[in-house]
Amino acid sequence: MHETRPLPASPAADARADDAVDLAPLIAAHGPSPEERAATQARAEALVRAIREEGRPSTMEKFLGEYGLSSEEGVALMCLAEALLRVPDAATIDDLIEDKIAGSRWDAHLGQSESSLVNASTWGLYLT
Repeated sequence: MHETRPLPASPAADARADDAVDLAPLIAAHGPSPEERAATQARAEALVRAIREEGRPSTMEKFLGEYGLSSEEGVALMCLAEALLRVPDAATIDDLIEDKIAGSRWDAHLGQSESSLVNASTWGLYLT
């Protein structure tokens, strides 16, 4: 007869605990120092304040306003941008663009932005 052991209450929690134990010394040895973290946070806060104080949206903000992550097209563009970071060659890039762009409702966005650049980009996406 085989001896059975009770399963842990949460195997996933046990796995995360082991990772945390294993990673703690690596993070301490190779991660950013508290000073670097504070400087990074201060720089990020300064950039956000500067953008908010500028008052008028940039072209990228207009583009993101038209293609937010609440739309199918926005999600497709975000997935495409992320995937392009890992693509090895031009042929694969072309296939990936065709796959992510095809089938979306770009026509619903034609002429919807105040930005002529965003509208021109929409025409390009629509004609793809």
